[in-house]
Amino acid sequence: MADKAYITPKVLKWARESARMSLETAAAKVNVAVDKLETWEDGEQQPTIKQAETLAKAYRRPFALFFLPEIPYDFQPLQDFRKKDSKPLGTASTFIIREIQQKQNWLSDVYKENGEKPLSFVGRFTLKSNPALVAKNIIETLNIDPNNYATENQIREWIERAESKGIFISRTSFIHSRLKLDSEEIQGFTIADTFAPFVFVNSDDWNAPQLFTLVHEIAHIWIAESGISNDVEPEIKHKDKFHPVELFCNEVAANALMPNELIDSLEKNAFDSGKEVFKVSKKLGVSSFALLVRALNLQKISVDKYLKLKREADAEFKAFILREEQKKQKDKEKKGGPNYYTLLVNKNSHSFTRVVMDAFRGGFIQPTLASTLLSTQVNNFSKLENFLYK
Repeated sequence: MADKAYITPKVLKWARESARMSLETAAAKVNVAVDKLETWEDGEQQPTIKQAETLAKAYRRPFALFFLPEIPYDFQPLQDFRKKDSKPLGTASTFIIREIQQKQNWLSDVYKENGEKPLSFVGRFTLKSNPALVAKNIIETLNIDPNNYATENQIREWIERAESKGIFISRTSFIHSRLKLDSEEIQGFTIADTFAPFVFVNSDDWNAPQLFTLVHEIAHIWIAESGISNDVEPEIKHKDKFHPVELFCNEVAANALMPNELIDSLEKNAFDSGKEVFKVSKKLGVSSFALLVRALNLQKISVDKYLKLKREADAEFKAFILREEQKKQKDKEKKGGPNYYTLLVNKNSHSFTRVVMDAFRGGFIQPTLASTLLSTQVNNFSKLENFLYK
């Protein structure tokens, strides 16, 4: 007979609920009936050690946690800036928030203990500030030239500049192959800490909306507002449904990516057709929707023209998506799936990966902690380093 794991029932139940996992889903993980799992959570029966270990892995909690006498202290939920009718956060969203909180908390403590100075730009402005001034300060601080779009991948440039100033950027679209993030639940979130600010961007989208989300989340840091976002990008109607922080950060992002002077400098035919709008938006690294809203707000186009151009640009975008999907499929067939280490470094943040690897190689942290922080086994570290520094 298999050994029983005499876990604390209320801790087991809390671990499942905090993972936003239903009884049915959790029971399927250990191949038992729902009522069987309920008896474990009620304390009427106990799971086997193997079953408890499987649940710990599914809930992404340490196995030893199940044996604590009381529910442990957990990371505080981030403020939810999403619209009230937003899709509830699921298991994948919960796990990525918890994972980034763990990384951020560890790093912030390390920096404080080492006597690092707090970052001066965190909380430099407030909601009462002028969004254009906030955008200008972000651009100047990160040394971004909004008029120079010669780079092929603007989001990469923004990430590199932000990380060089002490902002850690995580991007992924999944927890693992069977647990993907839903962009309807979460597009990004920010932990606006003065020592180790972290930004997360859901990469389950094209680069243009990802870039806007990234700059939107960076704006959260400049007003020291940690929280979760979705429905990111400018809005022209139903603004009353949006949190003031989200509206403000959208304005900042629009000003940072499409400053007045940049819009003024566009060619005269930029807003002649949806095809031209789509062409210009691709060059700027933003969506055609964001560009049109910006032009409307700056009174470059009328509402009627906005509606007409939006229909045309949407058609251009759908055709573009179809071509890109076909291209991606062909590339996948030729090259196979994306590189594991590329995905891992993007998820962990390039800067964070370097910090942890340096601490590990310097003997300042144990292999177990380094493995947990980087979400990979220690025997992958050499290949991870080769990828990171190549």
